Amino acid sequence: MKPSINIRTIIIGGHKTSVSLEDAFWEAVREIAKKRGETISSLVGNIDADRQQGNLSSAIRLFVLGVYCNPSDPQGGTRASLAA
Repeated sequence: MKPSINIRTIIIGGHKTSVSLEDAFWEAVREIAKKRGETISSLVGNIDADRQQGNLSSAIRLFVLGVYCNPSDPQGGTRASLAA
């Protein structure tokens, strides 16, 4: 069975943008934002600001991977994980 990809519209820096992610990644983003006490838009905005290249969906996936693979990282999957 293919994973379901959902497209959601998020406001980042006052602008709407559409992001396509699998349900598992949306769940992870929601969980990470909640644990950090921030909104999904704020978290995705930070990921967007830190990404070096590639599209936003890929940057979010790498961020989530970084958070779950290295939970002791105080940045939680930001620049170091996104540059990989």
